[in-house]
Amino acid sequence: MKPTQSKFTILKQVVEWIPPYLVDKLARQYGCDKRSRTFSPWSHVVSLLYAQIAHSFGLNDVCDSLSTHAGALNTIRGATAPSRNCLSHANTVRDPAMAEELFWEVLRGLQRLQPKFGMGREYCGFPRRFKRIINVIDSTTIKLVANCMDWAKHRRRKAAAKCHMRLDLQTFLPRFALVKSAGTHDSTEARELCAAIRSGEIVVFDKAYVDFGHLRELDDRGVFWVSRAKENMAYTVVKRLAHGGDILRDDLIVLKTEKTRKAYPQPLRMITARVEINGKPVVMTFLSNNLEWAGTSICDLYEGRWGVEVFFKQMKQTFQLSDFLGHSENAVRWQVWTSLLTYVVMRFISFLGKWGGSFTRLVTLVRSTLWNRFNLMGLLARFYGTADGPRRMRISVEQLYLLGFGP
Repeated sequence: MKPTQSKFTILKQVVEWIPPYLVDKLARQYGCDKRSRTFSPWSHVVSLLYAQIAHSFGLNDVCDSLSTHAGALNTIRGATAPSRNCLSHANTVRDPAMAEELFWEVLRGLQRLQPKFGMGREYCGFPRRFKRIINVIDSTTIKLVANCMDWAKHRRRKAAAKCHMRLDLQTFLPRFALVKSAGTHDSTEARELCAAIRSGEIVVFDKAYVDFGHLRELDDRGVFWVSRAKENMAYTVVKRLAHGGDILRDDLIVLKTEKTRKAYPQPLRMITARVEINGKPVVMTFLSNNLEWAGTSICDLYEGRWGVEVFFKQMKQTFQLSDFLGHSENAVRWQVWTSLLTYVVMRFISFLGKWGGSFTRLVTLVRSTLWNRFNLMGLLARFYGTADGPRRMRISVEQLYLLGFGP
């Protein structure tokens, strides 16, 4: 069965999920329209989205490919192919805050269009007995070239940017993101990442984000949090709780030093448990402000933090976050935010097409047919969902019939 034909290219069908008015509106809001005499903000966005899906390695790769298909590109709301200098200049001088706002506006628009978007395909490690929203916080380091990116230097010979992410573990969609230089410690970004978390929600993060002053603020707001304990944390055990199995210890503690005790005077829950990492048992110690949950529930919540690592792995392996189209801070931020935008649009297409395969395979399929005029939903149905199900392998035949003879 061949995929059905369409009037439009696959690239046009992907990009059309961005509302027609939105890019021009944001360009006027952030002043990008004043720097777009020959290369419109819409053409800029389409070029960067193409670079992400096609996994382009440089400015020449993007510009030459788009110039070759200039006719098909022009059908995408009049988008035009840029020259190398034009695209480089746009990445450098145009405000990347426009790309950030575009990402959030598109995400909110898609969720309004399909309220169930993201539901039902949550991370497989989601602890389903929790009915609350579970936020997972972590960061990923994006390695850059030190000798030409002075703005991102954080060591003598190293440069890097960081993407701090707050991920909804149930929908596997970002709820907050922060892109900046890797020169600051993770704990300094914790307040900004958790600012919009509501009372009753759960937030899980690594020990790098532990700041007892901030943890007290979360507790006062009615937010439940789970993290790991630092090795040098000084504390006093107030009460020992019942435990067993892989839970080695379950204690109520108070912080011991004057500084930390002043920052967080309330009792804390500390659980020492045996967990499995890469098939090997490892002893880890967890902290939480919830004094009522079972110790296994707290361990399962922290185990769910691995979901944000899976998210970062998908982003880095699927989209272009290793080869950058520019060296300036603006250019890097434009590329990171458009990669997040591409991720959300592709996830929405996966949701509409009821795609059951891996996210990487979906992007690879779209990448290989970008300039073909196939119906995108028909293409997804062609490559997934037509089989009757996996066949079971048997060691020996249960019953054998000769050709022409019935049972």
